[in-house]
Amino acid sequence: MKDLGAEHLAGREGVQLLGLLNLYLEQEERFQPREKGLSLIEATPENDNTLCPGLRNAKVEDLRSLANFFGSCTETFVLAVNILDRFLALMKVKPKHLSCIGVCSFLLAARIVEEDCNIPSTHDVIRISQCKCTASDIKRMEKIISEKLHYELEATTALNFLHLYHTIILCHTSERKEILSLDKLEAQLKACNCRLIFSKAKPSVLALCLLNLEVETLKSVELLEILLLVKKHSKINDAEFFYWRELVSKCLAEYSSPECCKPDLKKLVWIVSRRTAQNLHNSYYSVPELPTIPEGGCFDESERDKGPEVSFS
Repeated sequence: MKDLGAEHLAGREGVQLLGLLNLYLEQEERFQPREKGLSLIEATPENDNTLCPGLRNAKVEDLRSLANFFGSCTETFVLAVNILDRFLALMKVKPKHLSCIGVCSFLLAARIVEEDCNIPSTHDVIRISQCKCTASDIKRMEKIISEKLHYELEATTALNFLHLYHTIILCHTSERKEILSLDKLEAQLKACNCRLIFSKAKPSVLALCLLNLEVETLKSVELLEILLLVKKHSKINDAEFFYWRELVSKCLAEYSSPECCKPDLKKLVWIVSRRTAQNLHNSYYSVPELPTIPEGGCFDESERDKGPEVSFS
């Protein structure tokens, strides 16, 4: 099979696309959540005092609803999930602090991605999310998250690869440009983001699996050949690719089943009047700040059970 190269793309644009792809491939591991931290969460049984997969997944669903309510773009949601998972995989978190961490992840992502006029205020996010914390709690937690992630909040995510792969395909294909819906692919990616397991997948692999499954439904030989070239250039091995493609396929099948709401089939719209929004859960102003949590440190890679509690002081 021939290699994917700039000569097969459109001049200067082709060189830029491949340069960007190589940059993303170099960066992706740096912004992935620690696998050992994710595995500790995965292995945690459901109970009232520890962070388990169900609680994490429910919080990401909340973030998706929050992003939809404020009209945030997909990039904001995906980055918020990345920030959340990187922090959870690094620090030991009590369930009672998860809402505050989720809101902070959303606000941090929105400030990076959105235009200034589209960034929701902290007070509005507190009211709508019903997170039961104060503005000072949010400020405190944002500082902790930023410090623990070494202020590297802007990350290379599966959405970056999805957009880039999509652009590369459009540069190659002779088929109709609208045949491959980016909106549909983004909705499918958000469905995967709601499952903790996919935080373990390399962003480049997750994005390629989504595109591959969609191309298969289109039965396009030309698009499939282009994807194979992309896969080869990205040095994604078959075992890794087929493992994650199977999991992605299962996830999307479950989301499209009658028992489960389809992701973004119809965008969530919360109709809340200005007066209602202003008065919604005004008691949050009187909610005492989250208690300072004694700082204990990060996950010990050698431990699987209880350890020192993390601090949000």
